[in-house]
Amino acid sequence: MALNLARRLRTDSGAAVLLLSVTLFALLWANSPFSEAYTHLWEIPINVDIGDLAFDMDLHHWVNDGLMVVFFFVVGLEVRQELTIGSLRRRSQRLVPLVAGTAGVVVPALIYLAIAGGTAPHGWGAVVGTDTAFLLGVLALVGPAMSNQLKVFLLTLSVVDDFLAVTIIGVVYSEDVRITPLLVAGACLAALWLLGRMREWRSTPYLLVVVVLWGATVQAGIHPSIAGMLAGLLVPAALTQRSDVVRTKDLYRAYWQSPSAGVAREVHLGLSRSISVNQRLHEVLNTPVNVVVVPLFALANAGIDLRGGALGEALGSSITWGVVAGLVLGKLVGISLGTWAAVRAGLGTLPDGVGPGSVLGGAALCGIGFTVSLLVIDLAFDDEAQVQAATVGVLLSLVLASLVAWALFRLARVRWGEESADLPMALDPPVDTRHDHLRGDPEAPHTIVEYLDFECPFCMRATGMWRELQAELDGRVRYVVRHLPLDDVHPHARLAAVAAEAAARQGRFWEMHDVLFENQTALEAEDLRAYAASLGLDAEQFEADLADDALHARVADHAESARASGAQGTPTFFLDGVRHQGPHDAATLIAAIEALEAAEPDEAR
Repeated sequence: MALNLARRLRTDSGAAVLLLSVTLFALLWANSPFSEAYTHLWEIPINVDIGDLAFDMDLHHWVNDGLMVVFFFVVGLEVRQELTIGSLRRRSQRLVPLVAGTAGVVVPALIYLAIAGGTAPHGWGAVVGTDTAFLLGVLALVGPAMSNQLKVFLLTLSVVDDFLAVTIIGVVYSEDVRITPLLVAGACLAALWLLGRMREWRSTPYLLVVVVLWGATVQAGIHPSIAGMLAGLLVPAALTQRSDVVRTKDLYRAYWQSPSAGVAREVHLGLSRSISVNQRLHEVLNTPVNVVVVPLFALANAGIDLRGGALGEALGSSITWGVVAGLVLGKLVGISLGTWAAVRAGLGTLPDGVGPGSVLGGAALCGIGFTVSLLVIDLAFDDEAQVQAATVGVLLSLVLASLVAWALFRLARVRWGEESADLPMALDPPVDTRHDHLRGDPEAPHTIVEYLDFECPFCMRATGMWRELQAELDGRVRYVVRHLPLDDVHPHARLAAVAAEAAARQGRFWEMHDVLFENQTALEAEDLRAYAASLGLDAEQFEADLADDALHARVADHAESARASGAQGTPTFFLDGVRHQGPHDAATLIAAIEALEAAEPDEAR
């Protein structure tokens, strides 16, 4: 029971339900006969003195200025991942969300100032941010059943949004800046940069520097959110290298042969070293942030007392409606127009499978400001009535933005036929035993298709799983491969694919397949000719086939079929014609096949 609940809370929808539940609880508590206990709880002083340094804050400020720095640190880690190995890595991928995200900050701020600028102009920062956790949770509830590509687009938008919002918080809402602690904070940032340049792979040095950085920014009078964001940006992210995985495999072999505490420790360290410190920290911190930090922040900030006519006053305040219009209308208009303008200007394209209706629905969801909005409200307003009005506006925006998004997603489905906002899931075209390369029994009831790249280290590691599948499933599965050379990162992969097809004309495809993977770092034309000779292929025919336009076209057809089937990277697997999502190790694929077999009798009935 507890395990199932924990798994549920780790999902996007589960995290959103938890956050909404905590928000409602805070409202009920603040408006109950026990409201004084709520108020006094967050006023509890917690004083920490280290020598001449004094960190004297109440519990509310420890949550907002202490715990929330972990939230913004995770945001910074995500931004660095996206810039290094994710959706902001390529210019064509980042310009559309960059323009849309910037417009999604500027337009809401202008709308707020137009409505509430005469009353409380300093509150404009409350409408610039988007709550990513709420956004993804509500998307899972009201969006298309399949929306992974839209999710990636919105996450990229939120990266831009969060970066700008945190910068605004750090610059606009910091007062009485003290120089000496600021210089210490600058030295901490330099130390983080040096740790990255030195390729320090242990996480402890980074965390120690981040703690000092937080203390320095608090002492300097700068809101620590910007320290958390900058720290996360400076923690290096990288793809796992083949050499690191091979080294870890050797360590496991040593442990298998001689299990001991010392070797076990070496295996543990080897595993950690193979994954970037950014990814490890993100993995460790992401769940506590979503399940503990953000809900605790909501508990501390969403509980406003609406009794005694306070709700009526809030609904009559220009601040409330400035926040509502800025978030609900401003985000929808700003992001939609920004996306349209960027695409029209040729700066990039929408992700495959994402239509204009889905963009509208996603833009509406970005009107859920919540976490960043409540944080800015705490910083921007001193008057209690203004705090109440702005907070009511944020809570109303949460409801209205969700309803508008639901209506737009429904309209996109009914009016424009946008049933999903994701890549295709079905294999196109289906397996044809006359043309596809096949291992195993041609009449086997189940088929695994892999799109591969001969220069991809992950494909090299996956290719050996066929033997495990064959041994475990005992003739119940056949294995097919198709080519998906990733030309932008693997310049030799396409010619290697043509070489495999040339070998196929002489009946030696699988032999060449295995040799190419065994020699991934040597795939020049001369290397390919040497491999052909070692396999006993006719040299003249092989040379002619390497230049044959028909074989180059065949590889191109495979790459086009990958695009039509929703395969964007390698390796991508299809099980019985449906794209497999998740891990692709042998045990996972075997379990997926067995699950298909277990479901067959029910379907037959």
